[in-house]
Order: sequence, then structure tokens, then C-alpha cells
Amino acid sequence: MANSNTLVGCLAIVFFTAAVSPASSATHSVEWSLGNDYSSLASGKPYAVGDTIVFNYGAGHTVDEVSESDYKSCTLGNSISSDSSGTTSIALKTSGSHYFICAIPGHCTGGMKLSVNVGAAASSGGGGDGATAKTTPSPTLEGGKAAPTASATPVLKPFQALVVTCVVALLYASALS
Repeated sequence: MANSNTLVGCLAIVFFTAAVSPASSATHSVEWSLGNDYSSLASGKPYAVGDTIVFNYGAGHTVDEVSESDYKSCTLGNSISSDSSGTTSIALKTSGSHYFICAIPGHCTGGMKLSVNVGAAASSGGGGDGATAKTTPSPTLEGGKAAPTASATPVLKPFQALVVTCVVALLYASALS
């Protein structure tokens, strides 16, 4: 009886936690205007697949995602995507480098450009011991240098900790019976 009560209780906790736990993604806000130093904004901020960058800006600016070569040369007119709404949310769906400029003539060459390096999203399970090391690289700074990174350490996610706790509780209840 104790085993079935323990099992039901653990399953209820695990399923409830899985249903209400928010996704582990971050939102990065950028005040998009002339005169800002975007290399210092990116310094030390890791970006991962699933994160969102929100650009906030006034009239007279755009947020354009561009290729690396267009970013480096501030070439206008070849944008992958473009928005001028005043609040632009960019969902980071792929790992690798992403490049953003303001496509108003003179703004990119005036410093309105941001490059971020997006690391793979942390594993959500499936195989292995369940512990994952977050290896999200830090953003690339303006000069192409990588910002300092913290060392990657294995992390047991809260959901995984609950599962382990339930297994231990079941084993303990089984030993008592």
C-alpha cells in the first residue's frame, strides 16, 4: 500500500511540475539608438537557442538581420529580415552567429550594429544520465573577440531532481515494506 501511495504522490508532483514549469529561455533587451556601445552590451551575456532579443527604439531606426559580410561592411538592402515598428522581438531559433544592423544610411557605420553568438539550447532529456552541461558561448564582441565565458558545469534541472527524489522515495518505501 505504501508503495502505491508513494508512486501516485510522486507521479502527481512530477506531472504537475512539468505542466507548470516555464521554458528555460531568456529575454535580452536592447536599447537601439545611435551612441550606444553594443560591444559592452553583449559582453558576458550568453545567448541560447530559444532566447529572444527585444530591440526598443524610436522612429527613424530599423532592426535588420543581415549576413556576416553585410554586417562587417554595413551593406544595406540585403536584409534577411527587417522591422521598424519601435519594438522588435527576434526569436533566436538557430545556433551560430546572428548579425543585426540599423538600415538607415549612416547608422550602421555610426555603430548601430550588434553581433551575437547563439549556443545550442540545453538538452531537455533523452538518453544519458540526465545531467547536462550548459555550453552556451558568450557573444562575439565588435572586434571579433570572444567575451570571457564562465566554465561549463553539469546542472541537474529541477524536473530531473524531482524524478530522482521520487525514485529514492519509492526505493525507501519498498525497503520499509
